Amino acid sequence: MNRVCRVALAALVALYALALLAFAVGTFGLFGADPDPLSGVFLIPLGLPWNRMIDAFPEPAWPWLTAAAPLLNILALWLICRATSRRYSA
Repeated sequence: MNRVCRVALAALVALYALALLAFAVGTFGLFGADPDPLSGVFLIPLGLPWNRMIDAFPEPAWPWLTAAAPLLNILALWLICRATSRRYSA
């Protein structure tokens, strides 16, 4: 069980890193790319359900909160992995 959890966590972190890179490249026009307003679209499914609550914050913070929302899912999965590894190792 612990191995599956670690693989899932590593996959989520890798997908988050790729989506964050696409967001940075599209938002700031890095590496000669044209700025694209839809560059953060890959962060939305990774940050569900947390990015559904972003409307409560000021609008200028929305892109940054959308970029940070997947971190909550990564933290939750890490805590689940940690809890299950303790349960099965004892």
